[in-house]
Amino acid sequence: MIRKIQDNVHQISFKQFGSYIYLLNIEDKNIIIDTSSPENADELISHLHELDLSPKTIDIVILTHNHWDHTGGIDLFPNAKFYGSPDDFGKNFHDIHKLKMPELKIIRTPGHSKGGICILYNDILFSGDTLFHRGTIGRTDLPGSSESEMRTSLEKISRLKFSILCPGHGIESE
Repeated sequence: MIRKIQDNVHQISFKQFGSYIYLLNIEDKNIIIDTSSPENADELISHLHELDLSPKTIDIVILTHNHWDHTGGIDLFPNAKFYGSPDDFGKNFHDIHKLKMPELKIIRTPGHSKGGICILYNDILFSGDTLFHRGTIGRTDLPGSSESEMRTSLEKISRLKFSILCPGHGIESE
C-alpha cells in the first residue's frame, strides 16, 4: 500500500513484517529510505510502478541500520548510491554522515543496532527501528544492540522538533 505523507514523500507498507519504506523526491533525486526484505521485492517494484518509477530511477538509498528486513532489497537498485552508517556497514556503502543534502539531517541513534540512524526532513522524523508509534522502541536484545545507547538515542530524539513520525514498522491504521 502507498500512502502520501507530503507532496514529495510517500510511505510504502508491506504486510510481511509490517514494514515500511519511504520514497522522497528532493532536488529531482529519487531517494528511498530502507529497502525492506527480499520477500517484498515484487511488491516494492509494483508500488514503484504505481508512482511512475522503477528501481532504475532510484538515485539514492539510505539505510537506517543493517538488519535484513531493511536491507534485503538493495540488489533491486542498480543505479543508486547507497548510504549507511560505517558502524553498521563498514566501507561497503557511502558514509551517511558525508551525504551532501542539507535538507536531510542525519541523527546518530545507536541502540537497536550499533550504527542506527534517524533522518529529519522538515517536520518528518524517519526513525528506522529506533522509535515506533505509541511510544514503543526497537529491540535491544539483538547482537550489536545496547539498552543504554537506546536510552541516550531516545533522549536525543525527544529534543527534536517534528510532527510526523515515520518508523520502519507499524500498524496499517496509524
